[in-house]
Amino acid sequence: MAIDKKGTKQIADNKAARHNYFVLEQIECGIELVGTEVKSIRSGRVNLKDAWCSVDNGEMWVKGMHISPYEQGNIFNRDPLRVRKLLLHKREIMRLYGKF
Repeated sequence: MAIDKKGTKQIADNKAARHNYFVLEQIECGIELVGTEVKSIRSGRVNLKDAWCSVDNGEMWVKGMHISPYEQGNIFNRDPLRVRKLLLHKREIMRLYGKF
């Protein structure tokens, strides 16, 4: 995990994607998480290796992203591989969807 000049910490990076593919464009967006997932990500327990995104019904979803269950989370933990919604504006999603 790297800390940049602004003091923000990068949680995860998919180095294999940059090695296997030519990345033309980067997009920064939010992700819809529950409380125990946030705690698990803060401790660095996230894997993006097999993650990919798709557009369904005008919304963008990330699939295949693994967030390990929080150790103290007991009944509040969710499925580690559940589909999570990405928070983008409609026009950004439609612009990306047009590129597929």
